[in-house]
Amino acid sequence: MGKNKLKKFADMKQYDCVFEYPRHLIPESGFPMQGSWNRDFFHRDAPIVLELGCGKGEYTVGLAESDPTRNYIGLDIKGARMWSGATQVEERSIPNAAFLRTSIELIDRFFAPGEVSELWITFPDPQMKKTRKRLTSTRFLENYRRIMGPDGIVNLKTDSPFLYEYTRRLAELNSLEILRQTDDLYGSGQADPESSIKTYYEQQWLARGKKIKLISFRLGEEVLREPEEDDIERDDYRAYPRGLVDERLRGARIEHTSLPDVE
Repeated sequence: MGKNKLKKFADMKQYDCVFEYPRHLIPESGFPMQGSWNRDFFHRDAPIVLELGCGKGEYTVGLAESDPTRNYIGLDIKGARMWSGATQVEERSIPNAAFLRTSIELIDRFFAPGEVSELWITFPDPQMKKTRKRLTSTRFLENYRRIMGPDGIVNLKTDSPFLYEYTRRLAELNSLEILRQTDDLYGSGQADPESSIKTYYEQQWLARGKKIKLISFRLGEEVLREPEEDDIERDDYRAYPRGLVDERLRGARIEHTSLPDVE
């Protein structure tokens, strides 16, 4: 582990806006603020919105600054990435943002039924081979219901045609109320301040000419079923290495065919 990463972990332990609870650190008595985030941390009554798989925390920070009337929490298991957004919250004293370092599978250990009103899932791994790991699969949606209820809203923002189509089919199969859907967010005229926040990785996809997709839906309360997916075309591209992304974003001419595939 490099010195820079060690420093980031040390910083995170000092940040008031960060709560670190990997699986082995969850107390037997449960997370002490479960059901009382607004009272004990945000110190006000406002809707709570989560960003799942928040990575560097850019979207969480952007959401919190774009809408001060709601409280935002970014959740991810990788603390070194989260450091970037958490540092911005600390340095800029953003009062309506926090970060929780834990596994998404454990989300119901940290929030009480009905405590969360909305989720943002931004550019997750589409998990084309593993349905159970897909963040919009029935397994995860059932878990989201435990903290949101049937009126809870899920927003998926993705570059993946496969994940978008899979999620759209799942919502339609289960008669979930679709609030918004587009396979070309910026070309459709549906982009708004929340959905227009661009993370580092979204800029990567845009630089490659990829269209950004968005679907928003309510969770509903019926038993959920998985859609057929054998005929959904699989994505045929992967992420660039970071150095090459930086060159592309600076306008360098890099041919897609010359780049190695990187997960």
